[in-house]
Formats: sequence, structure tokens, C-alpha cells
Amino acid sequence: MRYYSTKNACQAFSFAEAALTGLAPDGGLYIPETIPQFRASVKNSLLSMSFQEIAFETIKPFVKGDIPGSILEDLCTGAFPFNAPLVPVNPGLAELFSKGLPALMELFHGPTAAFKDFGARFMARTFSYLRREETKPLRILVATSGDTGGAVADGFFGVEGISVTILYPKGRVSELQEKQIAGLGGNISALAVEGSFDDCQAMVKKAFTDRHLQETLALSSANSINISRLIPQAVYFAAVAGRAQSGRYDSDGEATPRAKKETQASSETGAASTPTMPSGKRLFRAAHPVTFCVPSGNFGNLTAGLYALSMGAPIAGFIAATNINKTVPDYLESGNYKTRLSQATISNAMDVGAPSNFERMAAHWSYEELRQMIRGVFVTDDETRQTIAEVHRNYGYYLDPHGAVGWTAVQKLKAAATGNITSGNCVVAATAHPAKFSETVESITGAVPIPSTIKKALGRTAQSLTIPVDLSALKDFLLSAV
Repeated sequence: MRYYSTKNACQAFSFAEAALTGLAPDGGLYIPETIPQFRASVKNSLLSMSFQEIAFETIKPFVKGDIPGSILEDLCTGAFPFNAPLVPVNPGLAELFSKGLPALMELFHGPTAAFKDFGARFMARTFSYLRREETKPLRILVATSGDTGGAVADGFFGVEGISVTILYPKGRVSELQEKQIAGLGGNISALAVEGSFDDCQAMVKKAFTDRHLQETLALSSANSINISRLIPQAVYFAAVAGRAQSGRYDSDGEATPRAKKETQASSETGAASTPTMPSGKRLFRAAHPVTFCVPSGNFGNLTAGLYALSMGAPIAGFIAATNINKTVPDYLESGNYKTRLSQATISNAMDVGAPSNFERMAAHWSYEELRQMIRGVFVTDDETRQTIAEVHRNYGYYLDPHGAVGWTAVQKLKAAATGNITSGNCVVAATAHPAKFSETVESITGAVPIPSTIKKALGRTAQSLTIPVDLSALKDFLLSAV
């Protein structure tokens, strides 16, 4: 598989070159020359295959020529000891059919309780393999609005020959996110930037085009601008689409945030309900492709979903759910793409006014094609809080602010009855565990159940260096370690 810059289709790169450099020499993002197709036997077996097997089949054509099949199998096994369960929000099956409620794709069963674990863990193992004969240390630069930094820190922690520097907006991440970003030490360093996520991202992009840094350091990225982090995210869309098309759901995992049996009551009868259900029962109408609602900030997750759709996964389309940073929903409505300064919200990981991965979306698909595949919806903080309260009160399930944005977007489209994108099976991507945003969620629902992964992180002490929005400050820090 060859890769090209979004700014230049004339120069080809291998997957290894695209992954290890992160950003193309001209400042563009790497995209594959074509989006491969699943073999018919794979499309017909998505329900019966394991998550690791689907990961292998999804990723294999993208890394052809750089990672042998036997090595890729090991990488997938090591990267994904967890999966993405498909669960209903309520403990009674009938309501899903009668009320048309979406189900949830829980993406927070990894070590940092956020969807970024999938891409970060695969990327760390891939980098280790691709650099197996290198002697010059690699420096990973990451800009994060919250969850990416923690996932990358965990994925690369202790990896020999690789150090990581994470930039995050000071005061705009939760206490837990900061501890996950800046609490490990070792080969992981953290910089608290006196600005927004967009400022952090712009500084990282400038660093990659700075001649002095390029000549002095071996630099790469671990944001969703890195193709090796984005491709693995297509895996759970393919896996869950196959599961949803079968009409069946998964059993709750250890991290599934349901109210305890003794405190959970049915919204209609007032009787106590059993929150955990056996795997394999019917959730949806079988043989219907699924519509995914994806809470979106930098749009890497939705781009990965579009890859899965284009590969042939049974996906009907997408809802791009944003907070008031609604650059892409506005584009889908008007055809005019206009970036803007980001605004702070309670769904802070989505506070992005200039989403990087839109560049990939626009390179692969025309405006009309995107309009056919995606509906855009934006959600306010007040609506987000109301949804968190209603879902907890009615169904005993805790949504984090980002998942609540997705849930609200589905309900808004259904209420408006605009088009048929919400017909059939609908799944909201629950991108992070609500305990990661306990300050917001608990003020609405009361105490949130805390999974073991988060309890471990809460015991850390965050240690970071504060810097201004200034490339020279970042350069000074990076070069001080040379």
C-alpha cells in the first residue's frame, strides 16, 4: 500500500514512512492511495470472527509490504486484549423496539477508559516493530484535548528507544485526564500550554516543519493525524456493525457504567430492574445496516468509520455530533468550510474549531459524497446536561458528556424527522467512561461507578511544565534533552 500527502498526490510513501514521520514533508496528512475492500468471506463472517481477527483483516491491506502477516497477528493480539461491546442503554429489551432507542458502542474498556486506547496501543507496538533496527531515539509529539494524551502515554510508557512529549491546554482537561497525561514520568513528559487545544495542535504542526528540529531530532506524531493511529479505529466500527446487523448485543463489561440493581428503577413501572443481561439476546432488527452517531472533535474517529464503511462493513451512514464547536456540521449544511477559534465546553475533548482530519475527509470524498454519508448535528452544554440526567433517571445508565452529545444528536434528528439516516439500527459511540468526567457527571447524577483502570490512575501525581503558546518554548524544551 502506498500513501500520499493530502497536499501532493505525486510523491508516494510506504506505510512505515507515513507512520514514523507522522506528518508529510509538505505539512499535509498521509492518506492511502485507495481504501481497500473486505473480502466477501470476511464481510459474511463479521459476527462470528473475534475482535482480534477483525482487526487483522481490517489493518492487513493498509500495512501490506511493511508488516508481515504473522507479525501483524501478534501486534493485534497484544494491542487489543479488550474489545468494544455493543450494549443497550436500558435493561428491558422491549423499549429499544418500541421507542427506537439507540444502543451504545462502549469504547472505554481499555487501560485509560477512552476510545484512544485502540489506536495508541496498536501504534506503540507498530513503532517498536518498524524501528527494530534503529539506533537513534524517536521523539513522539502529541497535542491533546484530553483523552489522546493519556492513551498515548499509557501505550508508549516504557517502550525502549521512544520518548513522548504531550502538549495539553492548561486548565482545560479534567483532573483525571491530567493525571493520565502527566502522571507516569519515565519516557513520558507533559507540557501544559497556556492556550487552547487548537494552539497545542498548531505548535505540534509547526514543530514538524521546523528545519532545525527536523535535522536534530527524529520526530513523529501520535495524534489522529498519524495514519497508524487512525486505521485501527476502523476496526471497532466494522466489528460492531457486524454485531448490530445480526440484531444481537454483548454482555456488560467490568467498566459498563450502570446503576446498581438496588438503585435502578424502571422509568415506567418504578420496579427494580436487572442491569446486566446475558450476551446474544436480540437488540435490533436483524439484517439492517447500522447508523453510527460519532461524538466528534478532531474527526479522526469519524474518518476511521468512513474507512470501515468504504471497506464494505454493513454501515448505513453516520451522524457527526459536535458541541458548539460546529465547524463540520456547518460545512455539511452550507458547503462552506470555515474554521474558527474553539470554545470551551463540558465535552472538552471535542473543543476543536479546526479539525485536522477534515483534510483527509475532503481528500477522499466530495462534498456531495460526504453529505450522502453524514448528517451533522451540534449540541449545547445545557442539552448535554439534560441528556445525562434523563438517561440516568430513565434507564440507570451513566453517559459521559461526549456520549451525551451523541445521544442528544440522535434524539434531535428523530424529533425533527429529517431524512432517514436514523431509521433502522442506530448506535452511539460512547467514547469515554463517565468517571473520567466525574466533576460534571456527578453534579447531575450523583456518584459514578469507577472502573479499576481509573482507580489506578487517580493515585498518580501529575507533573508538567507550563509553557506559553510559542514555538520557541517548545523547541527549547525538546532540544534541552539532546
